[in-house]
Amino acid sequence: MSDQPNPTPAQRLAQLTAAPAADTHNDGIDRRNFLSCMAWAGTGLLWTMAGGVPTAKLLAATGAAAPSTHASAGFSFVQISDSHIGFNKAANQDVAGTLKLAIDKINAEINAMPAATPDFLLHTGDITQSAKPSEFDTAQQILRGSRIADIHYVPGEHDTATDDGAAYLQRFGKGTMGTGWYSFDHKGVHFIALNNSLQIDALGGLGADQRAWLKKDVAALSASTPIVVFAHIPLWMVYPQWGWGTKDGAEALSTLKRFGSVTVLNGHIHQVVQKVEGNVSFHTAASTAFPQPSPGKAPSAGPMVVPAGQLKHVLGITSVKYFARRGPLAIVDSSLEELA
Repeated sequence: MSDQPNPTPAQRLAQLTAAPAADTHNDGIDRRNFLSCMAWAGTGLLWTMAGGVPTAKLLAATGAAAPSTHASAGFSFVQISDSHIGFNKAANQDVAGTLKLAIDKINAEINAMPAATPDFLLHTGDITQSAKPSEFDTAQQILRGSRIADIHYVPGEHDTATDDGAAYLQRFGKGTMGTGWYSFDHKGVHFIALNNSLQIDALGGLGADQRAWLKKDVAALSASTPIVVFAHIPLWMVYPQWGWGTKDGAEALSTLKRFGSVTVLNGHIHQVVQKVEGNVSFHTAASTAFPQPSPGKAPSAGPMVVPAGQLKHVLGITSVKYFARRGPLAIVDSSLEELA
């Protein structure tokens, strides 16, 4: 094993765009725990929480660092995001192919370790580029190829912009509330799906009805219940100048401040960004379609062309594992290149 860590998709993206190195002297990352090895979801960062501070390491190739059964590990699930089926420009002229590659990666890891098969898959929006029936058809066909049968969705603005989300709701909204929000419980964890992609005015928005529903949804839960919130646009202000945030996200999250463990999973910005604030751990996922620039490192957000042969390095998936009675969730990001 090398003692130099493989870069994450976000780090590779920063290298490709030649962005200045960030000051990480006080970022809370314990770099002594980095190991350049392979894990369940490929070579990726495992994020855990200890005393409100995130630490990062790469899991061991032998699997010894990670329990191999759900009985000991609780359970795991996978997040993918921003597939943009229908997009066909220089940044990626085969988005269906890279989504299929992501599904193939998930299936390959399941085949290698069947006992650790994830319980379900989350797609955090922008399934399509233009919400056309043919785009939804293609996305569903590819996603049905996953060995994970249970898939949960939230819409992105590209899934709702042309028809206020009617086509999305027809396909994925059965049993949801309002414009597609809902919740479910799984093995002691409460999952909350939000739609912050319809009330966009520069920033994402939830609206009064959805915030009121959220308060009612969690009112009867014990403060010790682990909470996972997933929505398309980041619920925190990543970079408001580019619309990378939700205007009423802080108000919604204040509803969850009494809970000891809250994890927020988003997409939209096509890169991995993490933040910890009190009891809340925020995480945005890489896209399966194309990267976007790092915040403020380009004149505007949008699809970014990377050098030939580098695209799969900056696309990826996220694996999340819940350890019963052992604290917050662990998050592993891996690029599509790591399938090989």
